[in-house]
Amino acid sequence: MNAQSVLITGGAGFLGSHLCDRLVAAGHDVMCVDNFHTGSKQTIHHLIGKVNFEVIRHDVWLPLYVEAGRVFNMACPASPVHYQSDPVSTVKTAVLGAINMLGLAKRCGARILQASTSEVYGDAQQHPQRETYWGNVNPNGPRACYDEGKRCAETLFFDYHRQHGVDIRIARIFNTYGPRMRPDDGRVVSNFIMQALQGEPITLYGDGSQTRSFCYVDDLVEGLMRLMDHEGEPGPFNIGNPSEITIRELAETVLRLTGSRSRIEYRPLPSDDPVQRRPDIAKARQHLEWQPGVALEDGLKETIAYFKKVVKQ
Repeated sequence: MNAQSVLITGGAGFLGSHLCDRLVAAGHDVMCVDNFHTGSKQTIHHLIGKVNFEVIRHDVWLPLYVEAGRVFNMACPASPVHYQSDPVSTVKTAVLGAINMLGLAKRCGARILQASTSEVYGDAQQHPQRETYWGNVNPNGPRACYDEGKRCAETLFFDYHRQHGVDIRIARIFNTYGPRMRPDDGRVVSNFIMQALQGEPITLYGDGSQTRSFCYVDDLVEGLMRLMDHEGEPGPFNIGNPSEITIRELAETVLRLTGSRSRIEYRPLPSDDPVQRRPDIAKARQHLEWQPGVALEDGLKETIAYFKKVVKQ
């Protein structure tokens, strides 16, 4: 994509900050928008002062009047601990944020990418999950604020596309990990690593046989960049790693890589927690020529090195 003005909502978050890095390095003028509810100034501190980077403290619940050629709508708490702590806020961020950013894109004639999620599939009855699957979501459960908020956002994106001709792209992001994850975000990778480094019990929910597929953040950002530049259909596209692993295997891998003597402690499985999660990425392979390249162990080593620095602080 040619150098232009790019707006990233949620730009100080885990994924957003890595996207800021990539776009600033490529020479784009990047506007990072964040209310710093779950994002952190530390993730973008190294970018402050660069001539092609600016930070706007703003809540996407409210309209934003700036000019941009491309918009990455990444704003929304994405870990269960955070999105369930204020579920009404989560729904507002997902839905009102989508409306406001789509309005901006319509006004500016900008292309806009929605960071959707594998959670739109819910506790999937199809495995692996393809983009044509409509999902199995409990609309009244504790995860619904995020799941249904993101589903509604997708609806809004396609309606703005059909009704107003807004140029949209939809990425359904599967479990992603890497440096800059928050140590308190409640996600399984950060939980396991922090517990292992601090010698605490590794908390495993259920019997550990549930599966996930983990994509390293650099691979994920590359997928988003390719989707934004894609001139074909708007999506949705699954962006994630199709290599599946049980949560128990993940815990054992983290213990081995950290050299920790922490023991595994089993707890009840949370309500509506998906049993299996694995993307079918055939569509991304075909249309975006994208697939992840970082092996899980290699990515975990980088992530562990990052969290070791966090623990020392």
